Formats: sequence, structure tokens, C-alpha cells
Amino acid sequence: MDRSKLVAIATGAVAVLLSVAYLLIVQLLDFRGEMKPAPMTEESSPPVAIVRLPLVSNALQQHPLAIL
Repeated sequence: MDRSKLVAIATGAVAVLLSVAYLLIVQLLDFRGEMKPAPMTEESSPPVAIVRLPLVSNALQQHPLAIL
């Protein structure tokens, strides 16, 4: 046998092994059962973020132009 025939046989064997492995993985995943959709939330409003801002000192509250 020359080299090209050996390469062709090796390539075919690798292809068959990969295809059998793929079929086994698909069967294993299919064996898990029926797929169920993700649960839906009952709220239709988007989530709200609460942001806490730092307190302003009393001097700035009494004189808002003091920072200029």
C-alpha cells in the first residue's frame, strides 16, 4: 500500500469515529426528555435600579451658590 491509501483509510476511520461519537452525544441529549420553556415572570414592568446619592453638607444646602 502506498502512502495516499493509508492517509485515505485513516481519514475515513477518523470520520466514522467522529460521526459515531456525534450520534451518541445526540442520543444522550435526547434521552434527557422533553425541553420545557423557561418560566415567565408575572410582572410586565422592567427591573428598577435604586441609586443612593451622597448627602450634601448643610453649608451647601443653605448656600447653593457657595460652590461657585
